[in-house]
Amino acid sequence: MGSSGEVNGVPPPHTIFDTILVLDFGSQYTHLITRRLRELNIYSEMLPCTQKLAELSWKPKGVILSGGPYSVYQSDAPHVDPAVFDLDVPILGICYGLQEMAWHFGKNVAAGEKREYGKTTLQVSRHHAHIDHLFDGLDAGLEVWMSHGDKLSKMPDNFLTIATTPNAPFAGIAHETKPYYGIQFHPEVTHTPRGTQVIKNFAVTICNAKQDWTMGAFVDKEISRIRGLVGEKGQVIGAVSGGVDSTVAAKLMQQAIGDRFHAVMVDNGTLRMNEAKEVEKTLKEGLGVNLTVIDASQLFLGRLKGVSEPETKRKIIGNTFIDIFQEKAKEIAAAAESTERAGKIEWFLQGTLYPDVIESISFKGPSATIKTHHNVGGLPEKMDLKLIEPLRELFKDEVRALGTEMGIPDDLVWRHPFPGPGLAIRIIGEVTADRIRIAQEADKIWIAEIKAAGFYRTISQAYAAVLGVKSVAVVGDQRLHGEIIHLRAVQTTDFMTANVFQDAPMSWFTKVADKIANEVSGVARVVYEVTSKPPATIELE
Repeated sequence: MGSSGEVNGVPPPHTIFDTILVLDFGSQYTHLITRRLRELNIYSEMLPCTQKLAELSWKPKGVILSGGPYSVYQSDAPHVDPAVFDLDVPILGICYGLQEMAWHFGKNVAAGEKREYGKTTLQVSRHHAHIDHLFDGLDAGLEVWMSHGDKLSKMPDNFLTIATTPNAPFAGIAHETKPYYGIQFHPEVTHTPRGTQVIKNFAVTICNAKQDWTMGAFVDKEISRIRGLVGEKGQVIGAVSGGVDSTVAAKLMQQAIGDRFHAVMVDNGTLRMNEAKEVEKTLKEGLGVNLTVIDASQLFLGRLKGVSEPETKRKIIGNTFIDIFQEKAKEIAAAAESTERAGKIEWFLQGTLYPDVIESISFKGPSATIKTHHNVGGLPEKMDLKLIEPLRELFKDEVRALGTEMGIPDDLVWRHPFPGPGLAIRIIGEVTADRIRIAQEADKIWIAEIKAAGFYRTISQAYAAVLGVKSVAVVGDQRLHGEIIHLRAVQTTDFMTANVFQDAPMSWFTKVADKIANEVSGVARVVYEVTSKPPATIELE
């Protein structure tokens, strides 16, 4: 990815925008470094620490060496390509990255007598302009987040101490003449309140990187790239769900190639209430996307009958989707080739985001392939199509910003995620028509109450699920043996970890529970989950 050059004459972002390269040593925080840079409107890419610099076809404005769970002195410890120090660009080492830099220049790293985890106070030492730039605009005493067990046993030659903590006399180091810096703390985490300023000082002041990475700049260049890839007559097909990613990707394709992008939505019967009609209205009428909607709900529900195991449900939904999509694609392809701007369908739109790319190249455990959409796995290969992934350089917040840039309404841009298999994985056990109805009605009330209370934008994802076990309730004078509704609401910035939403009073939760129990037929009990991620996943199945 990072070493790629032009595609059909269209240059990749790292050749257009000033780019900070982040080399990943396996820290759980590495992706946050890239996010903080992007938030500063500085383009950044992440590559594994094993990346050979000679294989890069581009030169970064600066390099950041991430943290990692290793000890640099161990025989199996990962080490950066020494050529990074020949790039003649500024380098910042964070935590393990500092130790890696010190190891390169003198191998003076050892196990610390005392591990340092959590918040501590950093004391900044001032020297002269070149060295002091890293802490420009910051107080001499800073609250920072530490997470390390090793330490520098001796300062490398030609380096100076620029910061200390009570347990780390070399908490910050800098080369006397070269723009090499190392810090033992993590500026990328929110627990270091002024950490973003440290990153900005490195990227902007020291590396002189331009802050020109905006979605306004991206959209024009991406439209040009899409047109270059597809050509004047090429056709693209893709599955859409009405979620943020597929809506933004579909609108981007529509702006780039118009009706030569064919969006297909398959109603599998487990969508949110009135979802198919709302998506058709939004994409087709509101955004001008060339959309085909297929109602296959009865086929899906028939195949799901009697199935309770979650992975089996996923496979049935995925395989059924592929069967339907392939058949419809043949019809669309035949019609497309007979249009005025005739051309074959050669491309398949996929909504890969940058976190998927990061997961696939992360040093701590690369995946065999980048994650695909729940429902389209294997489709491009089966249909002999090439992938087009217009969002693959973007984080979720950037996708939302891109949607706003293209004029997509806020209620769509800020819509909560919805799983590809739909309510089938929000219904524990067998998926029946009645359980789908209950899940749809309960979810509609839950989301409506969240919006009415003004919580929707502060909650990252919320849903109502059916637990698949029955409970006793009393409705009027009648005994009811009904379903249990499970409510979930979480807050997260990256969906890799998530906290439970708890900013509302118990009286509000009680009001919502009463409303669902009273208005949704067949519900006996309502519960609210208070488990964070980890250990629990956001979805139930």
